[in-house]
Parts: sequence; structure tokens; C-alpha cells
Amino acid sequence: MRKYQLTILLSILITSAFAQKRKYSNEFLNIGVGSSAFGLSGSVIASVNDVTAGYWNPAGLARMETPKQASFMHSEYFAGIAKYDYAAFATSVQDNTAVIGASIIRFGVDDIPDTSELIDADGNINYDRVKKFSAADYAFIFSYARKKGKKDIGNTDGLNYGANVKIIHRLVGEYGKSWGFGLDAGIQYKVGKFMLAAVGRDITTTFNAWSYNAEKLTTVYTATGNDIPKNSTETTNPRIILGAAYATPINDKFNIMAETNINLTTDGQRNVLVSADPISADPTLGLSIDFKKTVFLRGGVGNIQKSTDFTGKQIYTYQPNMGVGIKIKNFSLDYALTNVGNSSDALYSNVFSIRLDFTNN
Repeated sequence: MRKYQLTILLSILITSAFAQKRKYSNEFLNIGVGSSAFGLSGSVIASVNDVTAGYWNPAGLARMETPKQASFMHSEYFAGIAKYDYAAFATSVQDNTAVIGASIIRFGVDDIPDTSELIDADGNINYDRVKKFSAADYAFIFSYARKKGKKDIGNTDGLNYGANVKIIHRLVGEYGKSWGFGLDAGIQYKVGKFMLAAVGRDITTTFNAWSYNAEKLTTVYTATGNDIPKNSTETTNPRIILGAAYATPINDKFNIMAETNINLTTDGQRNVLVSADPISADPTLGLSIDFKKTVFLRGGVGNIQKSTDFTGKQIYTYQPNMGVGIKIKNFSLDYALTNVGNSSDALYSNVFSIRLDFTNN
């Protein structure tokens, strides 16, 4: 029985991965990074101005408030079964005319029992032969950003532009693995209290070249009547994100910022607010209030979908998020609680992240 369970798991992880084109390819790269962004439901591509811009919109790196920044994040999903980790560093270069950055993302399930060798050659069950493996996705993102017509990175008004190079590695124990490559590009334009932005993700169509370990798979797949997967390439279609934000002081102590983003996917009809083929539109909204740029309260709404309730009536569902943050000198700590409108505790996600700012002094 355990051998069959392992085969089912591997079929889901590997057979789906070897498909030529999939609508939800490399979806782990769409989860997001940074608790402040999670609290805003990811509505940040126009306002982001720290090291996490290397993920959200590389152009935002040119608006970093300090010459060097580092950020770290940890989150868990499905009651801690899946773990999601992120780390990034960015620094100004070329006499503060540009910024470069590097980010790493890992989403994985660890300690999966491998029972493919549970039964030895004599037909005996030997639990000492059970091993463990991980199914994990990795992304390495290298970013570059500049501010047009300005030599001071700290000057936030004007046009910023940037790009990412992504290297993707996906691994299913000793059974299968892939390497991929992709490009992102983004712009930000800020004038006064208004900010506009556009990001193109996977603009050249990101690919993952998959290979599998025939020696590990042949015995189990043949015994259970499954087709052995073949080496292939999985592609990820481009995605365009548009954003607009407005930030203003309420008084001499409080400030407010609101932003909306529209995610335009090009891989066919999706169950989102505006569902069409080949382009679907998924809007998000975020709102942040801070006290002297020190204490932050955030909220957001996203993942708006059409579904059917128990009476058969068509309804719209949405995912509300919330978060808080505190900044003390060069240290920032942020927390977000996602999917707060769901009644199942198992679907809540607690996201913590920190940011460190470094000066040249």
C-alpha cells in the first residue's frame, strides 16, 4: 500500500511537471515575498521601494532609501507541511546611479517517505530500507535597476526601470529535476503623491527543461502500470501587471497609502474576476496607514473568484489579508496573516519577515 501511495505522489509531482504547456507553471514564483506585501495582498508594484522590489518590480530598487538592504522571510503552508523561505540583498553601485540585487526563493516539502525499496528482493518488508526525500522549487533572481535622469538613488520622483534574470531549479528527490531560465522587466514613475508602474514577468516565456532518473522510476512505475515520464520542456507564458498608488500625509503624524494592481495572465481562461481566453485579469487592492513611518497597519483584498455555494448559487469569493510592521532605526520587522476570511485554521498563513538597512557611514 505504501508503495502505491508513493507512486501516486510521484505521479502528481513528476507527470504534471513533464507536460509541455501548463496554465499554472512555476506557480511558486507567484506566491510573493515580504510580509509587508502580503499584508497588502501583493498590491505593491507601484509603491515598493526596498530590497523586495527585486521580486515585485526591479525598478523599485532604484528608490531604496539606504545604499544597502537585506531581507529575510519564512512562511509555512498546509499546517506546516510546505515551507517557503526567501532571502535577498541589494546595493547601490556606479556612484549611486544604479542598484544591483540578488534574491533566492525556496518552496519545498521535506522528509517525504520513500517506500519504493520497502520490499527487498526476497519479498520481505524491511522498514530500514525506507528513506526520505524532498520535493522543492528554487529560484535565483539577479536584478538591476536605474533611475532615469537622476544620479541620486534616494531621489524618489521620476522614472525608474529595471530587469531580472531568473534561474529556476526544481527537484523531486532522486526521481526528477529541472533547470529553467527567464527574464522580467519593470518600470515605475512617481510624481508627487502618485505612483504608476508596469511589470512584465517571464517576458520571453520562461522554460524548465525536465529530466528524470529512469533507474529509480522504471521498477515502481512498471509494477503499478504507470507510464514512465519522458524528458521534456515546460514553459511559462508572460504575465503583465499594472499598478497605481497614491500616498499622502493625513497629518503631521499619520500617513496613508493605497494601491491597486491588475494581474493580466496570457495562458488562457482562469477563475478570476475578469475571466477570458487568452487573457484574464485579477485585481488586488491594498491600504497602509503608518505612524511617523515607524508603526504600520496594513490590509488588502485579492484572489477574487467566482464559485458555487451549497445551494448552487453563483457567488464571488475573495481573500482578505492583514499585517502590521515596526521600523526601529535600521531594523524592520513585519508580520502578515493571510486568508483571514477562511474559517479553516489550517488555511491561515502566518508570514514573518525582517529587513536590515545599511548606510555607508
